[in-house]
Amino acid sequence: MKCRLTKITALILSLTMMWGCNRPQPSKVQVTTNQGAFVINLYEETDQYRKNFINLVSEGFYDSLLFHRILPDVIIQGGDPESRNAPKGKFLGRGGVDYTIASDFRYVHTYGAVSGARLSNEVNPRKESSGSQFFIVIGYPVTDEDLDRIEQEKGFKYTPEQRRLYKLVGGIPQFDKEYSVFGEVTDGMDVVKKISRMPRDANDRPEKDVLMTMKITD
Repeated sequence: MKCRLTKITALILSLTMMWGCNRPQPSKVQVTTNQGAFVINLYEETDQYRKNFINLVSEGFYDSLLFHRILPDVIIQGGDPESRNAPKGKFLGRGGVDYTIASDFRYVHTYGAVSGARLSNEVNPRKESSGSQFFIVIGYPVTDEDLDRIEQEKGFKYTPEQRRLYKLVGGIPQFDKEYSVFGEVTDGMDVVKKISRMPRDANDRPEKDVLMTMKITD
């Protein structure tokens, strides 16, 4: 009887471990601000970025940080830990965690793309992303001629699907092969656009602080 129970216990433990290994990893994050909320879907293919972002959200890293940089109908940017309780007028955007993430250029900067901010090429020739700072693309209409020009300048080819999506929703193709896209906003882009259009100071920081909190939704 004891041997039988031991075998049953081992089988249950084995099945539990198998279930745990096959369990889908979280990929959706809700970002709530004092201007509204939106949802980010993190791509499985950019797994290092996804795991890093989920870890930071789980730790509460982003809670009470600001969207510290906005360009009307172009981008909003956040994730600088120095923005927490930052006084009015303080220049932000230089803070971060003590590591970077290797560049990953498989996705492009279409409308709603979530991408890693980074330091300039002069000090960051490998174009590694900040471990915490990110931006969200709004962008502008894009034509085949725009994409042809980017291809010639940077020496790569867009896929037919990438071209179709750019022409359908727009974006910022100039950022392709420069910054690493690791997700997209799937709900609430109206909030992102609203934030981007807020009054801003000379450093492109919103005059009224836009605080964020984040939670995993799957």
